[in-house]
Amino acid sequence: MNTLAQATAWRMAWPERRGPWVLAGLALGLLFSLLWASGRGAYGLPLSELPGVIAGAFSASGGERSGAELVFFNIRLPRLVLGIAAGAGLGLAGALMQGLFRNPLADPGLIGVSSGAALAAGFTIVLGVVWFPELPRALGSWPLVLMAFAGGLLVTALIYALSLTEGGTRVGLMLLAGIAVNALAGAGLGLLNFLATDEQLRNLQFWLLGSLGGARWSSVLLVGGITAVAMAIGLGLARALNALALGEAQAVMLGVPVERLKRLCVLVTALAVGAITATTGIIGFIGLVAPHIVRMLAGPDHRWVLPGSALLGASLVLLADAFARTVLAPAELPLGVITALVGVPFFLALLRSAHARSL
Repeated sequence: MNTLAQATAWRMAWPERRGPWVLAGLALGLLFSLLWASGRGAYGLPLSELPGVIAGAFSASGGERSGAELVFFNIRLPRLVLGIAAGAGLGLAGALMQGLFRNPLADPGLIGVSSGAALAAGFTIVLGVVWFPELPRALGSWPLVLMAFAGGLLVTALIYALSLTEGGTRVGLMLLAGIAVNALAGAGLGLLNFLATDEQLRNLQFWLLGSLGGARWSSVLLVGGITAVAMAIGLGLARALNALALGEAQAVMLGVPVERLKRLCVLVTALAVGAITATTGIIGFIGLVAPHIVRMLAGPDHRWVLPGSALLGASLVLLADAFARTVLAPAELPLGVITALVGVPFFLALLRSAHARSL
């Protein structure tokens, strides 16, 4: 009888206890995803050889490395690290936006950072070679990265400014401003597509579909550093977002600085998604899918949703990228195609589920 009572009590307490277990499972899933993706690509690398490749890189004399070591450390590893940073940043940003808007269908793109980065990147690709023809030769891909990052931040700042009222920031107004500015950015991209040459149009479309193919250690350090800062700030907002889920008035009565919370959510999302989009292009649906799956597994507590979304987002990007670079090897599918093929059906299922609950 005592055993039965203990089992019943454990089952009743499971909703409160499942968060750490879900995080442990997601961390283990990320490890398996990393190991599996490490061996995938046009240059196959069996997992049984991976320890030898890593050990050989540190024991090689005279700077000589085997072909497997060169591929892994110069191409594969920076791509893997960039995928983890990008997926974690997008997952965290999606969870923050869903918590801020109190809507599981919210996405980081609502505040315009992706569309702003895309517009700035399109401007750089199409018109940059006309106005600043020496920059690509002198700085490589950095003008595109910096312009896209600045464009994402500027558009996000514009949307946030449009949502300000005398009573503070209105989330509903931010949503409407985001829709309008995103549409305007889309029109600007359409104009740039019209003005672009065939080569520029191909480069722009490939960038818009997203890829980790341009991963270099310099870009990895940029995205990884900004994502780490965003994670440090974002994870500290969990309890405040839990209070905000009760409503802004209740959150204020609980002592939560709601306006500061809104600013931090927007800032963290803009920094993380801006840096990721500037480096990899647009990777869609990770910020929508990952937080919702974690919420279904661990419940609505943001103490688990925020880190869980980062872990799951990293796993999803690694798996999608591994599939993208192997399904048509040696050619490579754009990463955004894979995430859209998975994310769109899931998004439609969310819409159907939300409609069923409203009936």
